[in-house]
Amino acid sequence: MVSFKELGLHNTKKMFEVALDRHFAIPGYNVTNLEQFQAVLTGCGETNSPLIIQINPTSLFYANEIILKHITQGCVELAKELGYHIPIALHLDHGNSYELCKSCIETGFSSVMIDGSHLNYDKNIKLTKQVVEFAKKKDVSVEAELGIVARPDKYGFRDQFQFTDPDKAKDFINRTGCDSLAIAIGTAHGAYKFKVEKTSEIPELRFDVLQEITKNLENFPLVLHGASSVLQEFVEIINSNGGSIKQAFGVPEDQLRKATQYGICKVNIATDSRLLFTASIRKYFNDHPDHFDPREYLGFARDAIIEMVKRKNLEILGSAGQAKYI
Repeated sequence: MVSFKELGLHNTKKMFEVALDRHFAIPGYNVTNLEQFQAVLTGCGETNSPLIIQINPTSLFYANEIILKHITQGCVELAKELGYHIPIALHLDHGNSYELCKSCIETGFSSVMIDGSHLNYDKNIKLTKQVVEFAKKKDVSVEAELGIVARPDKYGFRDQFQFTDPDKAKDFINRTGCDSLAIAIGTAHGAYKFKVEKTSEIPELRFDVLQEITKNLENFPLVLHGASSVLQEFVEIINSNGGSIKQAFGVPEDQLRKATQYGICKVNIATDSRLLFTASIRKYFNDHPDHFDPREYLGFARDAIIEMVKRKNLEILGSAGQAKYI
């Protein structure tokens, strides 16, 4: 068992305190492989942005939590070597059991999410509280979810009954003791977030729900899942280089910027990174059919994600330059 502090990591408590005060969002970048680790570290380091490295259960299974922990520790050490003075948290995204959260905490994660949103209200509270009680002994942050951020490409499209109930949010936080809350205001996981034909038909997020939650909670850290923008240029690169991604739409960037002004202090980004990684590799293979060295095409994809991270931090999330306040 190792403490996250021994790895040079931070929990998210101070990050969120500053983000709420200065009205920006901490980026939560989901990663799976070495190149994604390198990209989010470099992109945040070069923009002086705090960084939450996020790993979901399928990525844990794919790469092994011990290996991922040591890669993260390497990122922390490299950041110091390169002169990046940025706080880094290692976060379990969508933890699906008490046992998994406990294991990650004991491995050195500095933050965990327990997702009980599929349970009824009381069972969600019970599971979340159980994780919080263990995590607090280790000074680890806990994120919970109230409402359902759907996955339309797998489970069908969301409806109004999945939005977070503003009247329950405060009770949920008081009864669980969680440190941050992921809410449902119209975002969705994956690349196929909205059942529309073109970007102009994308519905606006439920800012009325967000404002009501913010009013009830009085400066409590809120998290937005399913917040990739699914830029059409990424989709077009994939499709023009042999792919077939149809009717994939994300959350417009202007809506994400607006959300940071109403209490959203962490925005999760996974799909955009995956799309761009795939788009870059497909393009590289088409442009260089005689190349076969993984370092060439993976490095090309890594460099593209670095630029994406820098742009999101600077133009969308407002996290660039904020690390010095944490």
